[in-house]
Amino acid sequence: ELGVHIADVSHYVTEHSPLDKEALDRGTSVYLVDRVIPMLPFALSNGICSLNAGVDRLALSCMMTIDKKGQVKSHRIAETVIRVNERMSYTDVNDIVTNHKKETCERYEKLVPMFESMKELALILRKKRKKKGSIDFDFPECKIKLDDKGHPVAIEPYDRNIATKIIEEFMLAANQVVAEEYFWMDIPFLYRTHEYPDAEKIQDLARMTAGFGHHIKLSQGEIHPWEIQKLIEEIEGTKEEAFLSRLTLRAMKRAQYTTVNTGHFGLATQYYCHFTSPIRRYPDLTIHRILKTAIVGKMTEKALRAYADMAEDCARQSSIREKVADEAERKADDVKKCQYAETIVGQSFEAVVSGVTESGIFCELHSTVEGFVSVDKLGGYFRYDRQRFCLYNDAVTISLGDKIRVTVVGVNMAATRIEMSPTEE
Repeated sequence: ELGVHIADVSHYVTEHSPLDKEALDRGTSVYLVDRVIPMLPFALSNGICSLNAGVDRLALSCMMTIDKKGQVKSHRIAETVIRVNERMSYTDVNDIVTNHKKETCERYEKLVPMFESMKELALILRKKRKKKGSIDFDFPECKIKLDDKGHPVAIEPYDRNIATKIIEEFMLAANQVVAEEYFWMDIPFLYRTHEYPDAEKIQDLARMTAGFGHHIKLSQGEIHPWEIQKLIEEIEGTKEEAFLSRLTLRAMKRAQYTTVNTGHFGLATQYYCHFTSPIRRYPDLTIHRILKTAIVGKMTEKALRAYADMAEDCARQSSIREKVADEAERKADDVKKCQYAETIVGQSFEAVVSGVTESGIFCELHSTVEGFVSVDKLGGYFRYDRQRFCLYNDAVTISLGDKIRVTVVGVNMAATRIEMSPTEE
């Protein structure tokens, strides 16, 4: 029995109120390196809509009965009141189910069996999802650590442990169940859709991966998501992983919000929506309103017309604001990475060639900091030839995915560009 309980934000953020209008304008919360620009005030997210331990909270719940093969045999979506027993951290849960840390297991002794069951179920759901061809874009991400003044002091790969994957699988399950039920109810709804990638981009990806010995099967220019997942598994741990992972991601289309259900390519599912984060995403808030109206039997003709218009407005605005937020988050990361690079000027590191252009090569450090080596710094006579640089008679080549030792030589903050040069051995 899996219950996914989400705070009932719609109870407090009423339709067409000033708070609601501002939330729609923002569309989403924006997560920058050193701060969050919230969609809704912290008084809600950290207060009455926070599922704190030991207090009653209004929620919208999706309760599912799931068999040992990961099939949802039955489910119920309902307005609920819940009281959390313990508010857990990812670290503590991981210490219980992975590290079996004695102190943590003793502290949460009564809950340990449940956490073990959660892990078992999450792995079952994950296996079922991957068997269908769902793509895990579980690429290396970085965590930028700041000091008290906001200056970056370290950039480290972000560790996604089993505890984060448990929550991820349970959220995915709930989102699919909600989307499928309301698709068949044939009422206005908001879906999270992901179209098939463009044939030309997939063909380019296939040519590039073939150069590294990884082959993708295409059928009339189209691809099954399973082929993408198989590629990701093949390249894991290889020298070309970072580059090919990003190339694969760039070949995909952006997921978006739509009122017409066209399926989700990346998750290999026909039904998907965003139900689980109404405090930070406006589409989830809209879906909660639709669910609650249907649950209490008030989905009149007037309500149907109103929700049809609301869903269209929400889909359009939220897709726009999500793109803006993604760009802001990326640029904020670039600025902090450049500030960090200023502290390591003169130091040498092993890097992977992550991009090749006529004017030079991009190199990525283990920390995910990426810099540029201009062609004039490569030394000798190099010529550009189909995504690689060749020295003289191909005696030496620099290609995508190659490892190279580089020195950070400078930072152009205005262009958010880190300059590197090959390190002389």
